[in-house]
Amino acid sequence: MLSLRDFQFFDPAGDVTITADDLPHWQQPGATYFITYRTIDSISVAARNRIIAQRDDWLLRQKIDPTRTDWHKQLATLPQQSRDTFRRTVAIAFEDALDKLAGECVLKRSKLNELVAENLRHFDGDRYQLGGFVVMPNHVHVLVRMFPETDMLKQCFRWKHYQANSVNKQLKRTGHFFQAESFDHLVRDEAHFMKFRRYIEKNPSKAKLREGEFALYMPEMAES
Repeated sequence: MLSLRDFQFFDPAGDVTITADDLPHWQQPGATYFITYRTIDSISVAARNRIIAQRDDWLLRQKIDPTRTDWHKQLATLPQQSRDTFRRTVAIAFEDALDKLAGECVLKRSKLNELVAENLRHFDGDRYQLGGFVVMPNHVHVLVRMFPETDMLKQCFRWKHYQANSVNKQLKRTGHFFQAESFDHLVRDEAHFMKFRRYIEKNPSKAKLREGEFALYMPEMAES
């Protein structure tokens, strides 16, 4: 049985690597993350453009030029409260769009969502420690501590590469299945961790999914 002691949370004094595309990616060795990745058709171009415009407007109001390649580094200099506001106004907009279950939603098929779930569990305890995940019809949420030798972005790429190839094989298709970029949040503390656990657990019922239309994994946690 797991406990909160099995998970390491963000250390403000520790080394952090920051990269960005639509959203910034903060990495810290051995840290715990809430990660979301999605199918290629999960958000329409129009919806994505609206969210990016919302992001850019927020950044401009903080006197950060979103056209600069280092906008994410400027964002990192803002107080924690401001960075949290950015996450709420932008990242959650992406998550709300995902919860509308747009696109073909092939991961609603039990054989395919279990294929993704099996791959996520495969290296649990080896490369990373899972705190929970849900495979939704058009996206995946994962709460995970990456072990110090495991690069978070590279591990996300491995998951998506293997899962996309496997799903395409089942569907007798080729081509892109997941969007290249993932959304990820460094988990700050125990309360933040439990908030994400609850979000994962409630996501299928919020979307009114029936048994078999999702794959939920919530490892048992001992009280700290």
